[in-house]
Amino acid sequence: MGVRKRETADARKEANKSIAFAKLNNCPTSPRKMRLVADLVRGQKVERALNILRFSSKEASRKLEKLVLSAINNWEQKNAEGNVSEAGLFIKTITVDGGMMLKRLRPAPQGRAHRIRKRSNHVTIVLGQLDNTQAN
Repeated sequence: MGVRKRETADARKEANKSIAFAKLNNCPTSPRKMRLVADLVRGQKVERALNILRFSSKEASRKLEKLVLSAINNWEQKNAEGNVSEAGLFIKTITVDGGMMLKRLRPAPQGRAHRIRKRSNHVTIVLGQLDNTQAN
């Protein structure tokens, strides 16, 4: 590896230390239901987001809570000397995309059949770190 390539790789690695992400693939919930919960925590600080998810009555909030905890753990793995409470982590982006769809048939009157689409989704959470300028 050349010197320039190594320097850019090190710079990219240092820039990525402030962010961490986690993905949940093929979660058996419709994307529409998951987006309702994801919109509640988008842009929130991590502690506040965990409280919102913990006390929400939606089933999707349980899965998102585990995903946020996983993203926090991923951040801790990158920053061994960092402290989560002092870092000022917040949910930078959260995206909910449609996943695989299971197609089933339901009997209908007069010999017909209606298609049932059992939807799933993919959720990606990116945690960012507040700078000292953004802390206010």
